[in-house]
Order: sequence, then C-alpha cells, then structure tokens
Amino acid sequence: MFTGIVQEIGRVKDFDGSVLSVFADKSLLDLQLGESIAVSGACLTVSSIGSDHFAVDIMPETLRRTNFGVIKSGTYVNLERALTPTDRLGGHILQGHVDDTGRVVAIQAEQDAILITFESSSNTLRYIVEKGFIAVDGISLTVTGCDTSTFGVSVVQYTLGNTNIGQREEGELVNLEIDIFAKYVEKFLLARE
Repeated sequence: MFTGIVQEIGRVKDFDGSVLSVFADKSLLDLQLGESIAVSGACLTVSSIGSDHFAVDIMPETLRRTNFGVIKSGTYVNLERALTPTDRLGGHILQGHVDDTGRVVAIQAEQDAILITFESSSNTLRYIVEKGFIAVDGISLTVTGCDTSTFGVSVVQYTLGNTNIGQREEGELVNLEIDIFAKYVEKFLLARE
C-alpha cells in the first residue's frame, strides 16, 4: 500500500524489457530483496540491490498497463517505499496497481501553480470525478475538473520540484491509478441490477 507522496526522484539506469534498474539514494536505505516499491506509481518487487541502484522485474501485464514501454536510460521516475503501520497517510490510499496510461495534452501556469490536463480512455475517465483523487505517475493529486475525454489537476511548486511531473511535456505518457473504491462501488451496484 502507498500514499502517493513521492519520497524521491530516481533515474533509470537501464531497462532491457524485463528488468528495470533505477539509480536511487534515499530509497536504498534498509531496502530489502522482495520488498515492494512504487516506481512511477507501479508497485514492483525489488529483485536486486546495488550500491547506487536497485532492480525490479517487469512482467508483460505491467508493460501493457504502464508507460514503461517508452522509458529509457536517464528517464526520471517517482519512487515511494511501501507504507509501514506507523506512517502518516498524507496522500490517498493507493495500491500501486496502474490502471491505464494518460497523455499530457496541456500545461498552463496559474499563479504559483501549474494546471495540467490529461486525456485517457473512457474506461478510465468514468471513475474520475471533480475533487476526487487520481495518482499520476504515483503522485497523489486532486482532480480540478473532468469531462468525457480529459481531466485536469493543479500542481503546487513543491510537487513540481520534488517529483517528475515538473519535467513532463505535452504528448508524454503517464501512469494512472484510479480510486479503487470507485471500482468496488460500481461492481456492487452492477451486481444489484
């Protein structure tokens, strides 16, 4: 389980299509083999640890659901270690199970914040509501508005400087995790019909 509060920006060391190696610093402290770590929102299992990096195995399902198919050496990724029972729940409850990708369609300054608009599939957008939450590359964000093809978020300066979202450009793919509770509510309601 994760909160969407990014703890560190890592950088891809290399990716061969099945093993992803990531340079990190803070995330390596006490990191254990088999531990879960969210890499740009995807919960992955640590398979090896080096002095300045860790590696995770990427399975085909992860490639289908994430933007990992387009990442390369040098790509910045958001890192979050799994929650412990004493951690604060400062963001939202996330599983690290990426549902879909979205594409950045607009970036606009608004005073000290940046408004970012994303497009995604209708299958994903049906779960997104204004003032609800969305995880974008593992970052817990509040939805500022949505319609049938896009949704927007407003990003504060701290988040811009401490995650990879400040480096995103129009046209780039991001990982999206929607509210798990919304999916359960829909399933329960459909079962009652």
